Amino acid sequence: MSITEDHAQLEILYNVSRQLAASLDLHEVLARVLLLSTSNLGAERASLIVLDNAHKPCDAVILYKGELSSASHETINAIVRYGLAGWVIHNRQPVILENTRADARWLERPYEKETAGSPKSALCLPVHAREKIVGVLTIVHPLPGNFNEAHLKLQQAIADLAGVAIHNARLYEDAKHSRNLYRGLFEGSPDPIFITTLDGQIIDCNRQGIFVSGFDRRFLLRSSIIHLDPLASDVLTRAGAGRKRSSAGDYESSLSIKGQQRLPVEVSAVRVPYRDLDCLQWIYRDTSARHELDALRDNLSAMIYHDLRSPLANIISGLELLAETIPPEAGPDAQQLLQIAGRSSAHMQRLVSSLLDINRLESGQELTRLRRSKLKKLLDESIEVISPKVRSKKLEVVKQVPRKVPVVNADEDMIRRVIINLLENAARYSPPGSKITTRIQAQAHQVVVFIEDEGTGIPEEAKERVFEKFARIDDESAVRGIGLGLAFCRLAVQAHGGKIWVENLHAGGARFAFSLPLSQRQELTPEG
Repeated sequence: MSITEDHAQLEILYNVSRQLAASLDLHEVLARVLLLSTSNLGAERASLIVLDNAHKPCDAVILYKGELSSASHETINAIVRYGLAGWVIHNRQPVILENTRADARWLERPYEKETAGSPKSALCLPVHAREKIVGVLTIVHPLPGNFNEAHLKLQQAIADLAGVAIHNARLYEDAKHSRNLYRGLFEGSPDPIFITTLDGQIIDCNRQGIFVSGFDRRFLLRSSIIHLDPLASDVLTRAGAGRKRSSAGDYESSLSIKGQQRLPVEVSAVRVPYRDLDCLQWIYRDTSARHELDALRDNLSAMIYHDLRSPLANIISGLELLAETIPPEAGPDAQQLLQIAGRSSAHMQRLVSSLLDINRLESGQELTRLRRSKLKKLLDESIEVISPKVRSKKLEVVKQVPRKVPVVNADEDMIRRVIINLLENAARYSPPGSKITTRIQAQAHQVVVFIEDEGTGIPEEAKERVFEKFARIDDESAVRGIGLGLAFCRLAVQAHGGKIWVENLHAGGARFAFSLPLSQRQELTPEG
């Protein structure tokens, strides 16, 4: 190659590079590649097919008779599957066809029937970007034998420039799509969102932020996030300390709104890149409805305590007094009715206490009635409470308790109700005439209480769900309840620092167990 030809090719490549760098629009880049390729080689037509990461065709532009057009997916797929372009992609190397009629790799298109019998020549080259094939370029000349190795070398250099341009255009398209998607989510969010610098200056906000705060955009963009949320200062301090964390903080606060009001909110502050800046994104979720529900729950709990618990206590006291004063001539039926009423009232009182304790424990209140307690005594008292149910179903309760049991720190009334609930649950699901086994086992740093029945067991998928509030097993044969007993048991045991679980027995039935940590003064107390 002469110096003149070499200079001419360098000038062509410089011109191609400048033309391709002038746009980031993918279709415009593809069109420029084809126009520059055909003009430099005197070709009559060309096509450029773009591939995705799986080397599947995703876009294409065709130049024919000086006009640019798109191609259907069927056409592109056929070329890649059966034509020369597919061979180039598979073998990752360029091809010169001296005569398109004489090569089986050439796929004749419908428009070529107009010039049937006229052989042509073709170049087909892979388009690379970062060592990956991102496309395939095909150039067709109306005469056979037109292309040589010099043409191939020049066109491969153009194809390499095109690969970089295509890669950049796709990155730009992806970035633009991501920005549009983010903007759509940003503006469409039902929650107020603010973008700030790391020192708290608001640089953007969505429509909901303007609507909820009541301030206009111009005012907000002149303000600091601290003016809306005083607790944001702690997050800004951590961000200013250079902590490179994606999540800057989640906390409860109140948002200032126009008119000297404050809205209770849950805040999520996240560190994000925004317009080439390191920024913070603040999402404020309105929690006023939750606070209203919490207040309603507290009022309901107070109503239950005052309007149900006190009358129940009076009913129980009255029944106990009536049982002592009833004349002997009233007969055993009257005594039996009083016992039934007493047991039902006591059961209702336990339900009310459990509901109140659930609300109290869920709100994070600590136990205040802890004392050194003997578990065997609580177990005996609990078995006595459920004895009428045991007798009615002719059940046998077996106790396996060692003579010496470690002392635990416990709220005795709460742990007694835990054992009663587990025993009642076992009795409820036990077939008549079966056995309930209770065991206490001392371990290294805890004591474990086991209660086993001979019922149908617990489905595997329900072993965790049974401890949730209002949870029921989807079994038509299951005994219905309101679903608070086991939920109370879990909360009560966890409040004592223990664990509760359930497992199925190989012989059938379920084993509920809970553990309690030993008292700091570990001593074995004879309970025989």
